[in-house]
Amino acid sequence: MNVVTPPASPMPLAPALLDIQAPVRAPLDRVPEEMWRIVRADAPIVESVNAHLTGMKGKMFRPTMLLLASQLEDAPDDRAVTMGAIAELIHLASVVHDDSVDHSPLRRGMPTINALFSHQVAVIAGDYLYSRALAELVAVGDLEPLRTFTGASNAMTLGELRQLASYDALEFTEADYWLLVQAKTASLLGASCEVGALCGAPRYRREMARFGNLLGMAFQVADDLLDYTETESTTGKPSGNDLKEHKVTLPLIAAMPQMSRAQRARVEALFAAPVPSDTQIVDVVAIVHECGGIDFARRKGEEFAAEAEAAVTGVPASDARHALIDALGYVMDRRS
Repeated sequence: MNVVTPPASPMPLAPALLDIQAPVRAPLDRVPEEMWRIVRADAPIVESVNAHLTGMKGKMFRPTMLLLASQLEDAPDDRAVTMGAIAELIHLASVVHDDSVDHSPLRRGMPTINALFSHQVAVIAGDYLYSRALAELVAVGDLEPLRTFTGASNAMTLGELRQLASYDALEFTEADYWLLVQAKTASLLGASCEVGALCGAPRYRREMARFGNLLGMAFQVADDLLDYTETESTTGKPSGNDLKEHKVTLPLIAAMPQMSRAQRARVEALFAAPVPSDTQIVDVVAIVHECGGIDFARRKGEEFAAEAEAAVTGVPASDARHALIDALGYVMDRRS
């Protein structure tokens, strides 16, 4: 087993996200401690994995949405922080598994669990995070949060299996893409917002479930756009990470029908290359821009954000509701 390196300092957050988190700052700051209470175990390997995962903690977006949803009306009950920790543990478990499946060596500039330990440890560690999260839900003793989170976890697993079953990447359709986004991203954000409402504003459960689901759809579209629009600081070229991994996302899907035969052939050549060159990446990104894939994807993301905002029109005005709506702008405008 490799020696665990000390976790890196948490990545700085964009001011916009800090503003969104302001109404729930106090309970949000308690979520990491609650997470590690839930997964603590008297086993050196678990302690080592948990120590590394602590340094990989991201922006806590799902707990933020859950806690905001819990404060839409009355004071949230004491379960909200625990539910936020459970939401983040389920997300973290999926990240550990995804990194293992993709053989990714780094995440947020840090070694992944599979790179630092092994793929076997990563698979079991992800399973452990899932099982501890679900065990904590059972300990809470409320069937509705359990039903909601287990439904999302099942959807995420099925989404991953469907993705792995797609043998010809370029035959991946827009309908396939939406099914995948719904399963792997929207389901957990929808569950997080719904469970948040159960912890403080249960009469808005349905509205928050819809809001979170649509937020998740917009979130993933915006994330996929970054691969084509964000440039690396060192090269000034598109990051193209999805293309490097032969992943087909909405910008490329939308552009394909508009391509000439020559353009399509260059895309096919990239996907046939075991390791696409930087020149191929830049070329295909330019083709996707030229054929309208970027504009199409951006419009779809904005449509989902608009639908999400409409979903909460019946929720009374409050700092929490305002922050939830601001989160839509943050998701669509973020740069990383």
